[in-house]
Amino acid sequence: MTWQRHLLLALAGLLVAGSVAAFQPSPGYLDANYYYAGGLQLAAGRGFREPYLWNYLDDPAGLPHPSHAYWMPLASLLAAAGAALPGPSTWFSARLGFLAVAALLPPLTAALAWSFASRRDLALLAGLLAVFSGFYLPFLPITDTFGLYMLFGGLFFLLVGRPVTVGRAVGLGLLAGLMHLARADGLLWLLLALLAVLFCMPRPPSSARLLSLWAVLGVLAGYLLVMGPWFGRNLAVFGAPLAPGGTKMLWLTSYNQIFSFPSDRITFAAWLDSGAAAILGARLWALGMNLATAFGVQGEAFLSPLVLLAGWRLRGERRVQLAGLAWLLTLTVMTAVFPYAGARGGFFHAGAALQPVWWALAPLGLESFLEWGRRRRGWDSRAGAVFRPALAVVAALLTAVIVWGRVFGAGTESQAWGRDYVAYSQCAQALRDAGLRPGQVVMVADPPGFYLASGNPAIAVPDGGPETALLAAERYGARFLVLEAGSAPDGLLPLYRLDEQPPGLIYLGEVDGARLFAFDPAWPGQP
Repeated sequence: MTWQRHLLLALAGLLVAGSVAAFQPSPGYLDANYYYAGGLQLAAGRGFREPYLWNYLDDPAGLPHPSHAYWMPLASLLAAAGAALPGPSTWFSARLGFLAVAALLPPLTAALAWSFASRRDLALLAGLLAVFSGFYLPFLPITDTFGLYMLFGGLFFLLVGRPVTVGRAVGLGLLAGLMHLARADGLLWLLLALLAVLFCMPRPPSSARLLSLWAVLGVLAGYLLVMGPWFGRNLAVFGAPLAPGGTKMLWLTSYNQIFSFPSDRITFAAWLDSGAAAILGARLWALGMNLATAFGVQGEAFLSPLVLLAGWRLRGERRVQLAGLAWLLTLTVMTAVFPYAGARGGFFHAGAALQPVWWALAPLGLESFLEWGRRRRGWDSRAGAVFRPALAVVAALLTAVIVWGRVFGAGTESQAWGRDYVAYSQCAQALRDAGLRPGQVVMVADPPGFYLASGNPAIAVPDGGPETALLAAERYGARFLVLEAGSAPDGLLPLYRLDEQPPGLIYLGEVDGARLFAFDPAWPGQP
């Protein structure tokens, strides 16, 4: 592969991702809203502080609150780097770094495929699979960790393919640190980096033992170079190197408990009391969901058999073994340890690190299939000339269908992506007409999204009934409540349907399916 072909792949990746980005007027969902809002806070010089609460897991004292107590900060840092460029901070400028990452993924995948097979046609095909990245494409141009995880994962396996040196060990540690700084499950990659330098990377036998020691120290040094400052920040703010928001996720008995208020009800004892049947049932459900994600989303269904064929063909290759181990570890963590978060998107997010490997292996799997056809069916060399372009065409068509449905909203009258921002803007205007003033807090399903649309501080609708909502409003000074169709907790469904009118809440009206309420200032305890 020449540098010109790598450049063409990068331009293709940028063109495709940029074309999707042009139709994404806002982040689009909670995670991306959070990272973008955090980036704007940093770019404005407000530091790691946030005027919104999307969960209560760390028992926040009030607003503003120390940021990134649950999600890690790298995506916000990258958004801040773009937003801090000369000129006004805009959604476009905040995405510049993410678009650059999207452009790097196709040539990186091609380089990884070349390292496996040393064939230009297979490397080019792998790069095209990364250009037309299926279910992942709508998420590459926005403020989330998908592209970052793919970039770091691809670089990780490129390094693992080289002979071990102290410098490369430090590089693996840096990548593991960046992956942890991007996502909490990135800590797994520190273990994988240590396994790589000890067992996977070639080394001269005469100095293997001493080199292994220095390599381990290099991995740890690289990791701490990235994560050390963040550990220091957490120690200063939370009194522990890891922020407290994620630890209670171990003991959830339902997904909606993420929004429990107060969160002290989420305990190991309560988890045990839920019973073995519920605990095992949740993990079996998560396993089924995650395996379906692996086959249908990460493997895009038609690539999964090819990846498995290539994995079997290269089963003696240490990098392939390490990739398989990484996938199993990720599946285990997102199934057995965090079943609710894993099945609801965590495995989809975390598995992005291995996508460059799967795209690099798929063309090799196609070659195995073609070899079978030549042996058993008498195919000639023309079969490859048909199947290789067909694989890229199928990837492009599937990607187009996915983007059309997710971004444009197939079968709907208005564009799907950005609809939440428009709805929140309309809700904010209706609340202003009802008396909402700047600085007043609103309780809503997506607090960072509402903050971006309105400028008002916001807190999450807690899991529970009206009494729980009133308690949270009292503690954090919320004056208004927005209940949306599809996101209201079970305990507030009668309120959303207007089947009941509990004291302390005043119904204001409806905006695009969202019901608006005011917390009665005359009710005891309300601000």
